[in-house]
Amino acid sequence: MSPLRRQIRQTLTIARRDFTATVFTPIFLLFLFAPAIMGSLSVLGGVSAASVTQGSSDKARLVAMLPAASAAALRSADAQLRPLVRGDAAPPPLALHPSVENAPIAARAMLDAPGADINAVLYGTLAQPRVVFSAGNRDDARYLAAVMRQAALIERAGAAAPTVRMEAIRTAGPTRGDRNAAAFVAVFGIFFLTLFLSGQVVGTMAEERNNKVIEILAASVPLESVFLGKLLGMYGVALLFVAFWGTVLSQVGMVAAGALGDSFMSVTPAIGWLAFAALFAAYFTTAFLLLGSVFLGVGAQAGTMREVQMLSLPITIIQVAMFGLASSAVSHPNSLLATAAELFPLSSPFAMAGRAASGAQWWPHLAALAWQLLWVAIFITIGARLFRRGVLQSGSAKPAWKRIFTRS
Repeated sequence: MSPLRRQIRQTLTIARRDFTATVFTPIFLLFLFAPAIMGSLSVLGGVSAASVTQGSSDKARLVAMLPAASAAALRSADAQLRPLVRGDAAPPPLALHPSVENAPIAARAMLDAPGADINAVLYGTLAQPRVVFSAGNRDDARYLAAVMRQAALIERAGAAAPTVRMEAIRTAGPTRGDRNAAAFVAVFGIFFLTLFLSGQVVGTMAEERNNKVIEILAASVPLESVFLGKLLGMYGVALLFVAFWGTVLSQVGMVAAGALGDSFMSVTPAIGWLAFAALFAAYFTTAFLLLGSVFLGVGAQAGTMREVQMLSLPITIIQVAMFGLASSAVSHPNSLLATAAELFPLSSPFAMAGRAASGAQWWPHLAALAWQLLWVAIFITIGARLFRRGVLQSGSAKPAWKRIFTRS
């Protein structure tokens, strides 16, 4: 058997060993269902917060005190403008009250009344309107002012404004905004997966260092093969995780696509869905291998799980920084910042995934994948040499980075 085939076989053996040791444990089930647990807690917290805010928003209202002759115009204006403001910015219901004497005093009394929950009060006439509002409700006051202006126009016209018929037309291709949205979704998808999965690589060697297993492996297998095998084993775990949740989310996505309709279909990558899916998978692979190789080399210097936990914060900071750089590159395509993000090894998979959603050229992706795989080999080589010189040759008691700050 040739040395290359022997080394490949040893690498795959280590990868299979780490994959089996990770997957066939009860802890892996907890890791596999961690997104569901986190999502359930987030939904529970969101529902609780929404119920609290909904309870107060249901009681809030706007009040208009106008002459009876202007009430019809104001009601028509509110019916025209209210559908234009949706979601959390939707104004409270509008209540019409007859005009009274000393309207300014009555309006202030409404705002000060305990338990009334009145955000703003409109009084006066259509020619000379006044709006008073409580602190923090300026947007509701502006809505009342807009309703008042629309009511004045309706009253001057002598009739209600005509109803405009709207028709949605599906364009031949996605707009630039749609492509930017698809690009951001691609960047965030890879960031979320690598943030959740690649950090697991850090602690893979700490236990084997303590049990002296790594010294036995290093004596019989090249360290580069050990590092690559462990990286491939954890990548297999990541693939299993993605396959499981990809199957679940694909079923949810089919239902969401039917519910969202044109809004979902408009977010289309420029290179096409099939090619984009292939490039997304390729860039997730390179992103995991790049970050995993760096984290594996750094984590190999840690001797205890406490040191591994201390390394988690800078690792997370690096991942968030790469996400921020790639997101900025997506917002400014063909700029110097975008070029820097595409060339820098750790951010290149994120930025190029965004480019796949916003551009239709193939050759930059082939060059980028080759460039990223080259840096995977470089990072594995550097990590293995640092581990060999800093840990094995000096004993496994202290890693190289700790011996620098230790007095002889």
